[in-house]
Amino acid sequence: MQQNNNKNPSISLHNTHVKLLAFDLLTLTPPSSPDQPFTRKSIPITRLETLGTITLRDHKPSKFLRFSIDDGTGCIPCILWLNHLTSPHIARRRSPQDVCLLADAAARSAEVVKVGAVARVRGRVTVFKGSVQVTVTDVVGERDPNAEVLHWVDCVNLARNCYNLVTLSS
Repeated sequence: MQQNNNKNPSISLHNTHVKLLAFDLLTLTPPSSPDQPFTRKSIPITRLETLGTITLRDHKPSKFLRFSIDDGTGCIPCILWLNHLTSPHIARRRSPQDVCLLADAAARSAEVVKVGAVARVRGRVTVFKGSVQVTVTDVVGERDPNAEVLHWVDCVNLARNCYNLVTLSS
């Protein structure tokens, strides 16, 4: 942790998978423009990790898998893109080998997403039709019966001891 002149901790959360509960995620301040991140207490939040029960699943083969994850405080809308092999946008920016790896990883993550399953989701915090959603990078199934409670404890502790203490240095 770095110290600034005011002796307050200064932590950069950019590109960090911040652990948030749904009620906290759904109250993030929306970006003022599409290229800006969501914010929590003036702190930019670009990536998220959450854990909960899959409650909704809408699969469009070779396009996307839309699902919701319920952590007990609310439902988080998620989208997992499955169009890596057909998207010209991705093909322009990545090598063919990278595109194949991304497509395989997305397909493996899609297999985990089943209604009623408990899963840990990581991804980017994005906006769709004016609402927050998670653009998923990976999904991992959880078998530990204590995982949800431990995630809640982690989220509360991080909010109290880390995220709420962050100050932006000039």
